[in-house]
Amino acid sequence: MITVTITENGLTVDGHAGYAEIGKDIVCAAVSSLTQGLIHSLKALTDDEISYRVASGHAEITYKDLSERGKLLVDSFFIAVSDIQLTYGDDYVKIGAERA
Repeated sequence: MITVTITENGLTVDGHAGYAEIGKDIVCAAVSSLTQGLIHSLKALTDDEISYRVASGHAEITYKDLSERGKLLVDSFFIAVSDIQLTYGDDYVKIGAERA
């Protein structure tokens, strides 16, 4: 299962969906593409300072004081990930928030 967690200063994406075998898992591919797209969009389309770490089955993006454009990009990411969750179910993608 992929777990997407948002905090006040960032988000993490952990795990593998397990929807299909490696290399054919469309759920993993979709969430990975959205995550990479968010990182590249935040860097290219905003002046926001972010840091990130990406490894197999894990991505972590941290930020502080996002601009309105940065917030819009993060919101767009969550709308798209939520659509994947609705389509394929909680067995493959789970979204949550951590409170400080």
